[in-house]
Amino acid sequence: MEDHTVIVSTKGQLVIPAEIRKALHIKPGTRFAVLRERNQIILRPVNRQFIDELRGMTSGRPSATDMLLKERHEEDKHSKW
Repeated sequence: MEDHTVIVSTKGQLVIPAEIRKALHIKPGTRFAVLRERNQIILRPVNRQFIDELRGMTSGRPSATDMLLKERHEEDKHSKW
C-alpha cells in the first residue's frame, strides 16, 4: 500500500497524487463514488467494474422502482377512496 499525505482545500478538494492517478488510469473527468465506512473515506472510480459490482448486489432482487410500485399498489388497496 502506498502512503501519501494530501491536504484538503477550503473548498473540500484534494489532489490525488500523480503516481496513483497514473497507476489507476485516472484522467480528468473521471467520476468517483465517495463511500464512507465508519471513519474512512473510500473513493471508487465509477467504471465498468464498479457498475458490474452494483448490478451483482441487486441480482435476484426487485428494483427500487418495482418496490415503490408495489408499495403504492398496497397503499391504494387500503385507501378509502
